[in-house]
Amino acid sequence: MASATSFPRLTALVARAQQRASGQPPAIALVHPCDALALQAAAGMVQAGIARPMLVGARSAILKAAESAGVDATAFEIVHVQGSANDAARAATALARQGAVTALMKGSLHTDELMSAVVDKADGLRGSKRITHAFVFDLPRYHKLLALADCVVNIAPDLRTKIDVVGNAVQLLRQLGTEQPKVAVVSAVETVNPAIPATVDAQGLVAHAAQGHFGNALVEGPFGFDNAFSAEAARIKGLKSVVAGDADLMVMPDLNAGNMLYKSFVYVGGGDCAGLVLGAKVPVVLTSRADSQLARVASVALAVLATRPDQAPGHP
Repeated sequence: MASATSFPRLTALVARAQQRASGQPPAIALVHPCDALALQAAAGMVQAGIARPMLVGARSAILKAAESAGVDATAFEIVHVQGSANDAARAATALARQGAVTALMKGSLHTDELMSAVVDKADGLRGSKRITHAFVFDLPRYHKLLALADCVVNIAPDLRTKIDVVGNAVQLLRQLGTEQPKVAVVSAVETVNPAIPATVDAQGLVAHAAQGHFGNALVEGPFGFDNAFSAEAARIKGLKSVVAGDADLMVMPDLNAGNMLYKSFVYVGGGDCAGLVLGAKVPVVLTSRADSQLARVASVALAVLATRPDQAPGHP
């Protein structure tokens, strides 16, 4: 795992989750954990003291993966599911509906296999809002955690979808302790241009914020990325803003832009991140094979912090 000095803000998230989990680590369903990376993630969350992994899948495949990873699988609770990864995903969502687990985490199955079970209208975990995703980044050249949404789930969100993207991400930031999140709606330009739909959506989001739709949050835009990230860049362009250079959340115009920016933050900017699917009845951790071990553990920490204490299994 990366050192605390490398990514102090993510490490602080893990420490906060440790405090939240102290004495009674919440159960998290690790779905179809049938490769070494998934078992290492299970061991990592136990070592960090933030959660109790419940391994959901075929026992024989889990034990084989544990042996490959050098992890003692007998230390974990295994919920044996005979069948495919899809069967494991359905079993995990059932555990969440029953309150046996407070979050789900992707193992070695495909994202669409897990998410199809989560969004199933009959037996899934749909909430009142659309399913969205948010990353929380620790960047060497930014002074605090910075969230990006949506870079994973919604491909070409319209204004209605972006309202839920912002609402879900703002709620997450409040759960992390940011009482008045500052939201920058990002586009290619800083002026509203009907030929660039993202700028029109930005105008709509600002209007919704002014009507109190997002509660105590400051929403501004459209911003070019440079102005959202740098107060100096905004000053040079003559923009007057309390959000520029101090955003807690950047709202991406679409998945293409968001996905490329988040990967640029990691591979060019030297950052690391935690991420969650939001809007379901429980948080969902979607990990990539390329994610660092810190990112995996920090994402679990984020899920722990995004869950109210009264949602824990067994809470009266």
